[in-house]
Parts: sequence; structure tokens; C-alpha cells
Amino acid sequence: MLLLLTLLLSLLLGLLSLAGVAWIIIVGSLLSVDGLFMSLILLTLAGVFFLNVLLELRDSRSAGKDKAAATKGQSISNAE
Repeated sequence: MLLLLTLLLSLLLGLLSLAGVAWIIIVGSLLSVDGLFMSLILLTLAGVFFLNVLLELRDSRSAGKDKAAATKGQSISNAE
């Protein structure tokens, strides 16, 4: 449950950061110094949040494989 909440929160914050960049482009302040730095900061934040989602998904898949391998190994040792 906590993994799902973390994934959803990271995904939401990543999308919110991208929405901030879109807002800067729509308003037209992308070419100002403030707009450039704000867009760089927001893109970095979005990258960090999406990287967190990617790593959490990868870890959950590898944990599932490890759990399945442990169960399979345990059933083989019980059969002997």
C-alpha cells in the first residue's frame, strides 16, 4: 500500500512540475532569466520524481522475482 502511495505521489509531483513548465511556456516568460531558471528547476524536479517512479517499479519487480525464486527453492528442498 505504501509503495502504491509513493508511486502515485511521485507521479503526481512529476506531472505537476511539467505543468509548471507548460505554464511558463504558455505565459511567454520562457525567454526571461526567471523563466529559464524556473523551467530548469522544474525539469530537474520532474526528472527526479520520474526517476523515483522508475526505480521503485524496478525494485518491486525484482523483489517479486526474488520472492518467487525463494518459494520455488523452498518447494524443491521440501520435495527432497
